[in-house]
Amino acid sequence: MSAGLRLSDDPGWRRLLAAARRSLERTGGRLDVAVTLTSPSDDERVVIIGISGAHRSAGSARLSVRLSDVDDHLRAVHGVDLRDLLSAVVPLRNRPAEAAREAEARAALLTLAQASRHATAGWYGDWLDALRHDGTLTRAVRAGLPFPDVLRVLDALPAPDEPIPVFADRVLDDTKALAEGPLRGLVLRALAAWQQLPVPTGGEPERALWESVGLVPDDLASQVLVLNVPAAGGLLGRWLTEAAEAGVPVRVTLHQLRLAPLALACDEIFVCENPAVLRAATAALGAQAPPLICAEGVPSVAVHTLLRAARGAAIRWRNDLDWTGVRLTAAALARYPTALPWRMSTTEYETAAVSGPTLVGVPAPTPWDPALVNAMRRAGRAVMEERLIDLLLDDLREAGRRPRR
Repeated sequence: MSAGLRLSDDPGWRRLLAAARRSLERTGGRLDVAVTLTSPSDDERVVIIGISGAHRSAGSARLSVRLSDVDDHLRAVHGVDLRDLLSAVVPLRNRPAEAAREAEARAALLTLAQASRHATAGWYGDWLDALRHDGTLTRAVRAGLPFPDVLRVLDALPAPDEPIPVFADRVLDDTKALAEGPLRGLVLRALAAWQQLPVPTGGEPERALWESVGLVPDDLASQVLVLNVPAAGGLLGRWLTEAAEAGVPVRVTLHQLRLAPLALACDEIFVCENPAVLRAATAALGAQAPPLICAEGVPSVAVHTLLRAARGAAIRWRNDLDWTGVRLTAAALARYPTALPWRMSTTEYETAAVSGPTLVGVPAPTPWDPALVNAMRRAGRAVMEERLIDLLLDDLREAGRRPRR
């Protein structure tokens, strides 16, 4: 049995060697420091007396000894130095050197990150700061996580409504790279910062987050709820037209939208966020309601695919009057040249914001009505679409009376 194993099991040496290991690892191997044992046992007192050559009373509450003295004693009595003895049991770590290497690796990753096409975006800087401050970047370095792959993914986004496996193969040469694991988690965290949404834990919120940057997890799960949207083009066009004639809501998948080229036969389309609005329009107006699409929160790829088939139709867009809602409305107005806000003004907000849930999240600008963001800050209330439903139905009723294409 080696001297290291023998002494590490000796009750007089066990705690002393453990303290020596902690000190050497913390200081990078320095011997010119002392370690201290509190409430030493008689066995430990005898060992330290033997090392130091100085008497230590039995009542001592703390005993200290220099590591250089421990090293000299081990060399003289056991023929081995302190570092070698400890390394024979478990290799000694050099924590300062490790910290320096980690700092260098973090700096290299941050330099690489600053070359990203998103580097000047506010969300990107916030995301990187969060990774630094909560230790994620350090953990990525220690675990050898493929952080450069995260940057490659972000630089390739937004994507052109591309299935995730196809995108992953194109960008990372691995169709399953974003299927699971830490890479997927890091990318989702970045996308949440980009869209200023909470990091999802699966299900519909996660699907919506992928689709917000043009990635399609599943063309059957990507759906859009519609009412009275007549169309031409293949089987789906016939279904939509027949459903519009009957005033029956239809849920359409992205898979169906891709079966054949589609053209919407309407000059005006209303877009709401919550199914309750579409359900109320169905009950109150039926086939007399104008074309209405429900985005159900963050618009899916199916929503955008359907709207691209509108070919110049005026799009009346609205969301809940909360920070996420106004952010989604601003994105839609920027995306669609023919889009106009629908009941998303300061007037509607101030009329309805006398009560309601507290506004949460980061405030967002309202470029179509700059006064709205200030009104929302002052009132601090969210106005859900359901509170405006009578007003929205009046708009839909009036639009339904107009001649259709």
